[in-house]
Amino acid sequence: MPHGKTSYVCLPCRASYKQPYDTDRERVCPRCAGTLIHVGSAFAPPRRRDTAAWRALSVVLNAGIRFHKSCCGGPGYRPRTLREVKERVAYAEASGEPFARALLRGAIPGPGPRKS
Repeated sequence: MPHGKTSYVCLPCRASYKQPYDTDRERVCPRCAGTLIHVGSAFAPPRRRDTAAWRALSVVLNAGIRFHKSCCGGPGYRPRTLREVKERVAYAEASGEPFARALLRGAIPGPGPRKS
């Protein structure tokens, strides 16, 4: 039985392609001939005109985060906007948490209760 298809992305072209997964060959973008990034089978691309979402995706992919299915269905939380990315970057710098782990946080812990 053949394996299912998985997603590959070209960040400069803001394009996503579904292709059979094969580790033996490097994928090339049909538009610009650049190298495609394997992002996983649970990836849902933003619209090509949504430049902010593609910039946020670029940060996520360059941090080494991918969109692979887990045992419960999807890949889990991934930031979709630059605001979400900036919040998690600020949290990582303030808390000392690794950058990639902070990007995967669904909710950023707020400040604790104030003592009066």
